[in-house]
Order: sequence, then structure tokens, then C-alpha cells
Amino acid sequence: MDQAKLQEFMGKLVTDFGGAALAANVILGDELGLYRAMADNEPVTPEQLSAKTKCNARLVREWLSAQAAAGYIEHDDGRFRLPPEQALALAVEDSPVFMAGGAHALASFFIDKDKIVAAMRGNGALAWGDHHPCLFRGTERFFRPGYKTHLVAEWLPALEGVVDKLHAGAKVADVGCGHGASTVIMAQAFPKSRFHGFDYHGPSIDAARDRAREGGVAERTSFSQATAKNYAGRDYDLVCFFDCLHDMGDPVGAARHALQALKPGGAVMLVEPFAGDRLDDNVNPVGRLFYAASTCVCTPNSLSQEVGLALGAQAGEARLRKVFLEAGFDLFRRATETPFNLILEARK
Repeated sequence: MDQAKLQEFMGKLVTDFGGAALAANVILGDELGLYRAMADNEPVTPEQLSAKTKCNARLVREWLSAQAAAGYIEHDDGRFRLPPEQALALAVEDSPVFMAGGAHALASFFIDKDKIVAAMRGNGALAWGDHHPCLFRGTERFFRPGYKTHLVAEWLPALEGVVDKLHAGAKVADVGCGHGASTVIMAQAFPKSRFHGFDYHGPSIDAARDRAREGGVAERTSFSQATAKNYAGRDYDLVCFFDCLHDMGDPVGAARHALQALKPGGAVMLVEPFAGDRLDDNVNPVGRLFYAASTCVCTPNSLSQEVGLALGAQAGEARLRKVFLEAGFDLFRRATETPFNLILEARK
């Protein structure tokens, strides 16, 4: 027994357990408006923050102390301050690095623990729609800042000729659209084009219609409950899959249906979690996050469907290329990337 190695690992466990506990406190700070109330960069006492947010002063003090111990906020002589850098991640919803909203998705891992245990002891299946609803809203809020920052400015321009078509007036399918964050962002940027969102989860389609109305694009978007293998239309200029293909039971079938749905010269944009092709390539903080999420959500969802290919959230570019070549595409390339996403283009 290497005692130094044991102590090092125990320190890692304490750090990780503390991080999990802090994630729950991040959810509290987001839902109760505590971070937003501190976004002015002014030091506050627990009593002042309690009065601003109408929360229990003693519990606010404990919450602030946890945040200070974690280095999320600063503390000096009984007063607490949320620095502007941390505010971008925890309080400013429109920030490109906002993360607090995504913490709500993590709550479902614990709420749905018994269902995940049953899946692991059984056939591995747990459908997306059988999770607690906090997963759906949290997933939207996790991915939306990246979409707002990169989708129109970087990802679409990285595809050959697509932006010109969108400006002129294109027909776009957003497959697995969830709450419609990606659909709405594209519709706001390209008013001459029409966008059709599809998802097999009915409550998410209802939420997407609400988001389109709130975003002022209801007249040029439509949302329909459909699977990735049976949505309507055969003349799309662009078919998009945003962080969803790896969740599907039959991604080859989904890619094949996209091929049939495209116009000649049309393209598929595939956005997937960033990953290398080997486990050793993904032994890093991003890989840790996505493998853990995939254990609880992505892979069980795929196993709940027909075929059940179970790509997982760290499939990697080579495995995804194999899916699209098997589906009948001739061209598959990496268009661009971010620390969290691979952006891939497929064409026939």
C-alpha cells in the first residue's frame, strides 16, 4: 500500500464530493436569484442579501460561506462580493460562459438515481422522457450560451456555402431540437429562411413553441413531434443535429433519413460533444463531465430505443464518420470546434 498515493486519492475524493455539493448550492443560487442580486460587484452582508432576495438570513449566511470556501465569491470582514469574472459564469444569463443554468441538469442524476440503478442492473434502458423535468430545462440552459456565441458567428460560416443560402432563404430542419434554443437563434439571424424543429419528446416541443413566441420568430418556425427517422420533408437545404445524435438508438438510420430529406447540394451540420477517438484522449475535465452525463442520460436513452447503438457522449470523430459513411454520405469533415463541441459537416 502506497500511503502517499492513498492520501492523494482521498484528497481528490474530498475535492470531487465538495464539487458535487457545491453544484447543489449553485442551483440554489441560480433559482433563488442570489447570484443575480450580487452581480453589481458590490460587497454585501448576509443580512443585506437576505433582504434583497427575501431569503432566510441564516441560510444565506451559510450559503455565502460555502461559496467563499469554494472560491466562487470573495469574503472580507463579514462582507461578500461576487467578482465580475464569476458573475459572467453564475449570474449573467446572456454571457457566453454562463454555467449556472446547466447545473439544474445535474440534479436529475440524483433525483433519478433509482431509475439509473434499475437500468444498470437491467437492460440499460432509460428513456429521455422518463427523467425528471429539470433535465430538459437544464440541458437547454447548459448548451444555449455556446449556441448563442458560436452558432451564427462561427459554426454556420464554417460550412461551405450555407450562410449564403440562409441569407437568401433556405429550408432548415433542426432534428432533436429539444426546447428549440438552436432553432430560435438561427431564425433570429436569418429572417428569410424557414426553420422546422423536430423532437420525439412532446413536452419539449411545447416548450420550443413558447421559446419561438418569446423570441419573436414564431411566424418563420414550426415545431413538430417526430423521431429522427420519420420527420416530414424532402427538400431541406440544411439538416442539423445539435448535441443529440449520440443519444439516438439508431444514429445510422437518422443520418440516412437526413440524406433522403436533403435537396441536392444540401448539407448536414452535426454538433457533438468534443471528444477524441480514444479514452486516453478524453481523460480531462471535459471528458469527465461528458462521460458521467452519458452514463446517467445519453447511453441509457439510446439503449431504450430500437437498435440501441449507444454511441455515448464521447463517441469521437472517427466513430461519427463511420455512422455517416454507412448511411450513404460521401463527404464528412470537421468544420470547426470549441472546447465543448465538435462541428462536423456531411454531404453527398
